[in-house]
Amino acid sequence: MVAADLPEVMRIQLKAFSNPWSEDMVKKELTQDWSTVLLIEEQMAGRSALLGFIIFWLVHDELHILNVAVTPEHRRRGIGRYAMNAALAFGQSHQCRIATLEVRRGNAPAIALYEALGFRTVGLRPQYYADNKEDAAVMVLDFHGQASK
Repeated sequence: MVAADLPEVMRIQLKAFSNPWSEDMVKKELTQDWSTVLLIEEQMAGRSALLGFIIFWLVHDELHILNVAVTPEHRRRGIGRYAMNAALAFGQSHQCRIATLEVRRGNAPAIALYEALGFRTVGLRPQYYADNKEDAAVMVLDFHGQASK
């Protein structure tokens, strides 16, 4: 992602989340050495269309997934899985030991995807989400012995 992509990323944020990140929060990710924002694009009608993105941190030997979003009209096409696999491949190539993330406890489709990728729930963060005080499930993937899915 580059700064020029910010308006489209924010458009997806607003559609995908009940409590989206602010523009300043996303912009800051572009300035942090440990942060990566990958865009998932598709050529449509002769132009590139942004379908989704993933934001993750590389901190020592841990890959931490912060944000995964797919435009509502392009969900159920494997784009979220593609984004996750790209981030996990990045983590593996940087010798990460584990990958972590938090997910709304009620987000069954996301939890099912993460479990299919090898993540397991290891804890709970009570009232983690500010908008509705929903709990977050803390999920971890151990890279050692994990096959690509």
